[in-house]
Amino acid sequence: MKLSVALFFAGLFGALAAVFILLSFGTDYWLLALERCHQNPGRSLGPGCVTVEVDSKQQQIKETQHGDVVAWKNTSNVILYHEGFFWKCCFTGIMGDDNLPWKFWFTNQPHSKVCTHAYLFPFPMSHHTNATEKDSAIIYRGFWSIFMIIGVVAVVLGGLIIIWAAPFASHHLYKAGGGLFLASGLFLLCVVVMYVIWLQALAVVDDYIAYKRSACSDFHLSLSYGLSFMFAPIGIFFCLLAGLLFLLIGRTIQNYNH
Repeated sequence: MKLSVALFFAGLFGALAAVFILLSFGTDYWLLALERCHQNPGRSLGPGCVTVEVDSKQQQIKETQHGDVVAWKNTSNVILYHEGFFWKCCFTGIMGDDNLPWKFWFTNQPHSKVCTHAYLFPFPMSHHTNATEKDSAIIYRGFWSIFMIIGVVAVVLGGLIIIWAAPFASHHLYKAGGGLFLASGLFLLCVVVMYVIWLQALAVVDDYIAYKRSACSDFHLSLSYGLSFMFAPIGIFFCLLAGLLFLLIGRTIQNYNH
């Protein structure tokens, strides 16, 4: 009876882990970013999310800051980015009082937006970046991508092995599946930590802001972690829990057989 209950919860946690991890891997909302420049409102998006100047109808927008109403002229559009493992996409939007994640809700996005591959660039890099910094970013992104792929493959293989183990009650298969779940959780934990370090500890974002402010002194950048990022820790938690339970189940079956 106790073994059946453990199998039920281990299977449930494993299924939840696979769902959240695949959602995190397959959706491109790890990072949300908004940038605006009040001095250069007539901007549009070129290939690769590069901003270019265009002639546009200037508008006046009012925004409340700390209870004061401030009038800003020529500030019609902001540029919004979202990116994940596969794609980095951007589009223009109207600056308002909505918080950053709400601007990226599916119904608030335009029908057309500019997207480019995000395999080698964890964050939009400035054009003045030298070759050494660019190579370091590519290497960092490479390890991040490898760890992500290993984690996703491990959780999928672990789930298939557990499904295969169920009819035979093989403790070897349960232990192998549990080990793969644990390995997946650890690799994906490294993925999350590396992404946080990239944005919070390294100087990549500060360099990008400094480069943009060299052309626009009033440049402003807002960053937020998206739903894809939020799914990853949830999947990691269920993955580690399922892995431990499957290892315990395998050990219990082994002791019972002997």
